[in-house]
Amino acid sequence: MRKTMRPTLVAGLTAASALALVLSTPALSAAAVPAPLAAAASVLGSGGDLASPEKKEIAMQLVSSAENSSLDWKKQYSYIEDIGDGRGYTAGIIGFCSGTGDMLELVQAYTKSVPDNPLAKFLPALEKVNGSDSHEGLGSAFESAWKQAAGTEEFQAAQNSERDRVYFDPAVNQGKSDGLGALGQFIYYDAIVMHGPGTSTDSFGGIRDAALSQAKPPSQGGDETAYLKAFLDARKVVMKKEEAHADTSRVDTEQLVFLNDGNLDLHTPLKWKVYGDPYEIN
Repeated sequence: MRKTMRPTLVAGLTAASALALVLSTPALSAAAVPAPLAAAASVLGSGGDLASPEKKEIAMQLVSSAENSSLDWKKQYSYIEDIGDGRGYTAGIIGFCSGTGDMLELVQAYTKSVPDNPLAKFLPALEKVNGSDSHEGLGSAFESAWKQAAGTEEFQAAQNSERDRVYFDPAVNQGKSDGLGALGQFIYYDAIVMHGPGTSTDSFGGIRDAALSQAKPPSQGGDETAYLKAFLDARKVVMKKEEAHADTSRVDTEQLVFLNDGNLDLHTPLKWKVYGDPYEIN
């Protein structure tokens, strides 16, 4: 979360005391409080931080159910295939793609820490195919090398680090800045995993901009549920533009289920479906 100056509601009242006053006094509306404090109140009120170990584990299982049809996300380090979405190979715990640059950055980071690794020799090919769906210079040899590397702690750590740097941390930090609780932070995370960071209309930034044009987030005094519904509506529009992502069940029968249940803190038990398959976390 971005650092902000401590707001002062009453002379001599600390930020913590002021926040407690906001949370315990119904008469104080969100409009009556400075935006940073209102955002903090929303996060605490709806369950807080997706980055906590328990919530992060839930987030990884939820994404894995949609990306890999399994809750066992730790088995996905070795996953690699071309799913026909125009992004080349999709691989690893978060769907790093050879055509979108994040796979290249992952292998570069891995090679920097472990120069003598099975994937290092494929860096020139990864640079060449970036931005396309080509397998030139990769193919079965690259797939085998990926699986070999995935058996090492070093490559698993590299995948974890790139997941957090590119996707998880930016999504959670933006969610906190917008005053969202754990569910909202997860909704951001799942969106940035599929659509990528950026400001184009079909990226996470573009989806958020579309949502902001329809509803205010809690940090601006808006209703959290109404804002998240606007965000999911905007995301579904983008998903339906692309055949590979046109199935919106990860929104309709997962995230909207939690939202409609009022589960803004993403507490367990959780029951949902993706592509018609049922899942549960107790």
